[in-house]
Amino acid sequence: MATKDLGVWKAEDCALVLIDYQNEMFEVIRSETNADMVELNVRLLAKTAKAFGLPIVLSTVGVGYGFNGPTLPSILAELDGIEVIDRGSMNAFEDAPFSEAVRATDRKRLIIGGLHTEICLTFASVQALKDGYDVQYVTDAVGGRSQVAHRTAIDRLAHAGAVPTTALAVTTELFRDWAGPLAAPALDVIYWYFTEAPKMTDLVGVAEAEKKAAAAHGAQ
Repeated sequence: MATKDLGVWKAEDCALVLIDYQNEMFEVIRSETNADMVELNVRLLAKTAKAFGLPIVLSTVGVGYGFNGPTLPSILAELDGIEVIDRGSMNAFEDAPFSEAVRATDRKRLIIGGLHTEICLTFASVQALKDGYDVQYVTDAVGGRSQVAHRTAIDRLAHAGAVPTTALAVTTELFRDWAGPLAAPALDVIYWYFTEAPKMTDLVGVAEAEKKAAAAHGAQ
């Protein structure tokens, strides 16, 4: 399916898929978005999915085999009640419990984040496309072992037909309208992000008025 045929995505059509956000993966990120910002952006995705009622599928690799640790605690804290599916496969969709969990969401549009870009994100995304899902991959919630690895993976995903997006764009695309039913939970999530992002970087633009509004919102 061509990108132009996908249209704007709606919360009721989507599931969030998070793959391999483990300490061992974060340690070796060397691409555009640093590890701290990847972590923050994944937390934004998790908060968005929870606020908007999206099903969430969460997976790790290698924990049961003893060579990787669990999902980062700060991310797990946003996903209370979500079962973690551990696997041995590089392509998450080759793991039956994972693919069954995705199928059980009954959603055909998947918003996917995973580490690393060139392995677990790419393999899962191209397999999901083959299996008939639409895929958005969140470019600032992923990272590769090198700039070359990350950029090559992004090129492969684009050629395969997946659609790039960013974490904050996911939030705004799904709630759609300040007068709509998701506006109130969206405001909670967005103001949280406007408070946290400036603590880590000045490369994410947050206006002074937005900072003040976020502070006032948090004080309520």
